[in-house]
Amino acid sequence: MFSSLSGRNYRIWFSGALVSNVGTWMQRTAQDWIVLTQFTHDSAVAVGITMAFQFGPQLVLMPITGLVADRFDRRRTLMVTQALMGALGLALGIMVVTGAASLLSVYGFALALGIVAAFDTPVRQAFVSDVVQGENVANAVALNSASFNGARLIGPAIAGVLITAIGSGWVFVINAASFLAVLIALRFVDPAQLARRIRPKRGKGQIRAGFTYVRTRPDIVVVLCMIFVVGTFGLNFPIFTSTMARVEFHRGAGEFGLLNSVMAIGSVLGALLSARRERPRLRLLVVASTGFGLACAVAAVMPTYATFAILLVFVGLSAMTFMTTANALVQTTTEPAMRGRVMALYMAIFAGGTPIGAPIVGAVADSWGPRWALGVGALSGFVALAIALVWLSRFQHLRLRYDADSRLHLAVTSSIPMVGGRRARAAMQAEFASEEAVANRTSSA
Repeated sequence: MFSSLSGRNYRIWFSGALVSNVGTWMQRTAQDWIVLTQFTHDSAVAVGITMAFQFGPQLVLMPITGLVADRFDRRRTLMVTQALMGALGLALGIMVVTGAASLLSVYGFALALGIVAAFDTPVRQAFVSDVVQGENVANAVALNSASFNGARLIGPAIAGVLITAIGSGWVFVINAASFLAVLIALRFVDPAQLARRIRPKRGKGQIRAGFTYVRTRPDIVVVLCMIFVVGTFGLNFPIFTSTMARVEFHRGAGEFGLLNSVMAIGSVLGALLSARRERPRLRLLVVASTGFGLACAVAAVMPTYATFAILLVFVGLSAMTFMTTANALVQTTTEPAMRGRVMALYMAIFAGGTPIGAPIVGAVADSWGPRWALGVGALSGFVALAIALVWLSRFQHLRLRYDADSRLHLAVTSSIPMVGGRRARAAMQAEFASEEAVANRTSSA
């Protein structure tokens, strides 16, 4: 489960990122809360607009940021982006503490942070494969998710207490200080032990080459389609938890922070379980999307704050399994020279749908209530399931049939193009072949 931590560089990077992630979750909680309660009258649409400003730049700037991740030194680039995000957090904190902040200033901060994060995210995702190589890459991706969501256990709960005790502005200031941990970690990461990689030379057509590569990989395309649907309409947790706490159950900042921490229990469990697996599997992505839809649907009808909180554990578990599996599938099957551009496209689709989905989900919460907004999230999981089944039927020729002895057979033959995806195709053929064998053994028994 923790094999990638055997490397010195990854241990240093993991430790610094964990501290910073705690601060990030504190800031996210405080940001959503001041938008909902200080600058508006419980407006879920305003929370959705804030999310749109924060994640929209990843979609717009994706072609440039992916090329930056492939061409420039990732360690030094991260030092710049992390320092800028810390400075932005400090500036907003000072504005909130001094009473100079407004809803528009929060929108402006979210946009500025989104622009910096658009460059930071694909570099940080690809940097994992620089620090950890070989069979430990998938494990490192899962542990990164565990770190991010382990911080989610602590950050929102601390933020809820601090908002009540000293105010939201100081939460932003504390988050700014947490970025020092990442900067110190990057300073002590040994560049000599990072993986050597071939950087694309200057020239025309490099951005287009990333899109061309993905277009020849239908196994990646189906993952991107699934992550777009769930990321756009399902992963709007700030809207779900804030409106359920405030509007449906009439609770305060402490209880809102607690909901985020409870959901993080499931998220951490999902990430750690993913770290135990030798390699990501498409069938797990299918199961996770189904589980996410079911968990959101059941959570939407929970009658009390306590029962809703319990269901959030399963929402977090299924969501994190889905996200970690999708991320690892794309990273481990992409050619190293294209990884930065592909991961930029992945993150743009994953987070870039938020400007579309978050305001829509927020409007649903305002018009029909937060329970219906959770229903939209549930629907996204089932739509992702349908996309996977259609793809399997078309490209893998997935068929279920019964013979004369009523024995179940799962027939799969692949029609995935060989260009750029030999390892992915071989892995999927082996995976479905093993599933067919299991099905035959079960039917025989």
